[in-house]
Amino acid sequence: MANEALTARNPDGVHTDVLSSARQACYKARDAFYACLEKESDKKQTEIASKGLLYPAQCKPARDQFVNNCRASWVKHFDALHCKNRSLKRLLDDKESRRGPLSLPQPYTFKPPSTS
Repeated sequence: MANEALTARNPDGVHTDVLSSARQACYKARDAFYACLEKESDKKQTEIASKGLLYPAQCKPARDQFVNNCRASWVKHFDALHCKNRSLKRLLDDKESRRGPLSLPQPYTFKPPSTS
């Protein structure tokens, strides 16, 4: 947040949040948060993040670190990407479990009515 105020005063200055060290800190916080989501996936999801992402209260400290270390636009992007990947994985996994027995074409049984 302080970086945004600094950038507003000095638009030609270096954006410190896009430097390599800041990006690495952001990625580390992101990975820790999503690892917590995977680890605590069986818990009730009570907290709300961006893009419809829900997470358990046990992951709140990791989420706070993630939000503090990354730009808001990056947080939204990573949340959307995580939700998309999770729903895609769920669709692919469900498709296998819903697959029923293979139905083969039935033999032709139509008999025309006999005209006498």
